[in-house]
Amino acid sequence: MQNVGRVFMEMTRYTNLSISDQQQGGTPPPLEKPCPENGEQIVLPTPDSIVTQQLDLREAIAIRSSVRTYAKAPLTLHELAYLLWSTQGINEIAHPYYTKRTVPSAGGRHAFETYLLINRVEGIPPGLYRYIAFSHRLIEIDTSSGIADKVMSACLGQPFVRSSAVAFIWSCVIYRMSWRYSERAYRLVHLDAGHVCQNLYLAGEQIGCGTCAIGAFDDEEMAQIIGADGTEEFVIYLATVGKKKKMVGL
Repeated sequence: MQNVGRVFMEMTRYTNLSISDQQQGGTPPPLEKPCPENGEQIVLPTPDSIVTQQLDLREAIAIRSSVRTYAKAPLTLHELAYLLWSTQGINEIAHPYYTKRTVPSAGGRHAFETYLLINRVEGIPPGLYRYIAFSHRLIEIDTSSGIADKVMSACLGQPFVRSSAVAFIWSCVIYRMSWRYSERAYRLVHLDAGHVCQNLYLAGEQIGCGTCAIGAFDDEEMAQIIGADGTEEFVIYLATVGKKKKMVGL
C-alpha cells in the first residue's frame, strides 16, 4: 500500500478520533496481564537491595551507544532485576486507572508487557520468560533448547540476539491504551517504546553493559513466540543487552 504511513498519521489526528471507551464510561482493562498459575516463578531482588556503581547521568548519556558484540560473562540476578526496574518498575498504583513507573507513559496506562530471552544470567536457566511488574518476578514461558534460535530467526537472523546475555522483548496490549485514547493509542505506544528503551541503554551503562535496540523483526513470528495474537497484543520493540568486552590496549 502506498502512503500507508501518511494515512495512519492523518487518521490518528484528534479531529478523526472516535469516542473512547473511557469517555463512554466503559470499564478500564487490567493494568497487567494475568499471571499463569503454572510455570516456574523467580522472585527478583527488590529494587532497594540492588547496589550499582555511581555513574554521572551526563556521562551515561555521552557514552551511550548501540553495542552488538558482547563478552561471554553473564549478568547477575541483581543486574537483571535492576534493568527490569529501570524500564518498567512500579512506583505507584492507582487501580484501575494508571500506574506511575520509572518511565513515562501516556495517561499512566503503560500498555507494555516485558518478555525476556535469557541466554546468560546467573541462576536462571536459558529460555523465554515474562516479567510480572506488579510483583517484581519472572515467570517461565519456554525453556526448550531451540527458543533462542527462534527469536534470532524472528529478528531476521541478527546473530547478536543469540550472543547477548538477555534480549528484551516488549509487547503492547493495545486496549490498555486505546480504552482512553481511542485510535490515537497506536501513536502513543510507539512513543512509550522509546522511553523504555532509552532507560535500558542508560541503566545498562551503569552496570557495564552495552545495549542495541532492534526494530527489524517479523511481527507475526515474534507474536507467535510469546503467545500473542498479533492484533490485541503485538510485539513493538526489542533490545539486546550484554556485558561489554574490555578494550585491549595496543
